[in-house]
Amino acid sequence: MTDRRLGEAGPTDRTVDGVRVVLDVRPLQEPDRSPTTAIYLEGLLRAYVATPLAGESFTILTQAGLPDPTETRDDLRRLPVAGRRPLPPTRLLRAGALTTDPFVLRSASIGADRGAGRSGAAGAVFHTASGAVPLGSALPIVVTLLDLAPWEIPQVYQRSPAARFGHRLRARILRDAAVVIVPSTAAARDARRLLRIRRERLRVVPLAARAEFDPAAASEAPVERDRLGLAERYLVYPGRFDARQDLPTLLRALADLAAAGRPSGLDADVGWPPRVVLIDATADDRAALARAAARYGVGELLAHAPRLGPRRLAALVAGARAAVLPAISATAGLPAVEALAAGCPVVASGLGSLPEIVGAAGLIVEPRDPVRLATALAAIWSDEALHASLVEATRPRSGVDRRSWADVARETRVVYAQAAVRSTSSPSGPGTRA
Repeated sequence: MTDRRLGEAGPTDRTVDGVRVVLDVRPLQEPDRSPTTAIYLEGLLRAYVATPLAGESFTILTQAGLPDPTETRDDLRRLPVAGRRPLPPTRLLRAGALTTDPFVLRSASIGADRGAGRSGAAGAVFHTASGAVPLGSALPIVVTLLDLAPWEIPQVYQRSPAARFGHRLRARILRDAAVVIVPSTAAARDARRLLRIRRERLRVVPLAARAEFDPAAASEAPVERDRLGLAERYLVYPGRFDARQDLPTLLRALADLAAAGRPSGLDADVGWPPRVVLIDATADDRAALARAAARYGVGELLAHAPRLGPRRLAALVAGARAAVLPAISATAGLPAVEALAAGCPVVASGLGSLPEIVGAAGLIVEPRDPVRLATALAAIWSDEALHASLVEATRPRSGVDRRSWADVARETRVVYAQAAVRSTSSPSGPGTRA
């Protein structure tokens, strides 16, 4: 059986034995706090429900006082849950949670594998994608690493002594995890460089788009445009007011385009400068983005979409001229995955996972370079031949054979089985403690 390590193909068709999985689902309880992680967990759990595996069961870790999604959501109720363990709301400690969470999770995992063998499980693992990792767990730990920003932008995420200590502790635990799952080979290289995670402990399991994101969603785009009062041509930008996003470069690029004047040859019925629709932004995000845009004099070029469900959001993205993803840190790259699945080309910064995800289906520009970003936006906005070729290049990502969450789940189950077998066969080897 071939491991999916850095740059290697992983197993996708081998039947594996089910294991007991201790799973931290707290991001699903507050999706606005960690939207990418919430989408990841939702996609994974729905795929597990759709394709049950003999012997597989879950111990679910939740935040006390909030509804458990595996009890309240119809699409997750059939998950084989062996137990539920509520955790105290450590997020109230802010940066202190980075230090407290590893001990809380360790305590919650004690005895969570009890009875797993009798139910047919081949072993047990602890899986977390929340960013919090248990310290000294008796179970082998599988970590899905979707965000490297704390180590790529330490001046933002490690400003206080508590945050610096918490992230150093987290990095140390990550190095001892049985397996660290990353969404791209670029993310694997970054994890090795920034965290010194050993190559043999890394597995590349690319993400998938939600099922709603497909080219057929474009047929519903006119309705969404009318609701928002948009012109036929627009760009979309995942509008979180977040240090991972390079908003200043985008705003400077829009200001440059406005100052440069209308390109010759652009059809008279196409507006200029390009207009950008902010999607997936909270009310606080929209207010902060509006203030930033006003400072650059481009407030009138931004439109704010309300929070939309997946199908309406997919329609808005599918109908866009392009998705714009200027970034400072981009480990997961999920907005690019979903835009391409909807047949929408991408203009993105050349860092993190983005070049690997986008490939030939978009334009990659130098990070923090407003001139190059403005040039790329002008080209994709006004050059019909270029735009058509980029749309065509999205076909492999948006067709019937595109990657799905069933693929992600299958490859993740292989990781579970490998980690559990390693733990039981090598008591003193990696994965027995973290």
